[in-house]
Amino acid sequence: MSRIGRMPIAIPAGVTVEVAENNKVTVKGPKGTLERVLPAEMEIKVEGAEVLVSRPNDLKKMKSLHGLTRTLVNNMVVGVTDGFEKRLEVNGVGYRAAKSGKKLTLNLGYSHPVEMEDPEGIETTVDGQNLIIVKGIDKEKVGQFAAEIRDKRRPEPYKGKGIKYVDETIRRKVGKTGKK
Repeated sequence: MSRIGRMPIAIPAGVTVEVAENNKVTVKGPKGTLERVLPAEMEIKVEGAEVLVSRPNDLKKMKSLHGLTRTLVNNMVVGVTDGFEKRLEVNGVGYRAAKSGKKLTLNLGYSHPVEMEDPEGIETTVDGQNLIIVKGIDKEKVGQFAAEIRDKRRPEPYKGKGIKYVDETIRRKVGKTGKK
């Protein structure tokens, strides 16, 4: 039995979870509303103050969907209560980030500044000149936008210049050595 899939999801106060036909789950909370269509084979039940996910049989596909479905519902519940955030750090001489309105402007050593618009439901803030915080209620969108920002200039292994996640470690390489 899936250890994660079996665990009940506690519904905090102020959050409502509704399951419509075709496993369309709607979670409403203080930070907003999320909806998602989950695999139709899984059985999602709201019992009292918790959500239970069960699978019909023990086929390999059902086992893999069981834990996934439970985690997706849990991420929706956590999203509407606490929200998610990713922190990115800009390293390098002359590299900086600035925010004006909904536009994030990145100077990353290219001949032009890179401008990015905040997608719907995602909010970015710049702390100082080199810390970007991406916040939102949808874990998938937050992670995706953070990855898109990082892709504008990935960290390189020699000097560590570029955009990296705060908790990411860059495997450094030794540079060239002169001839003797």
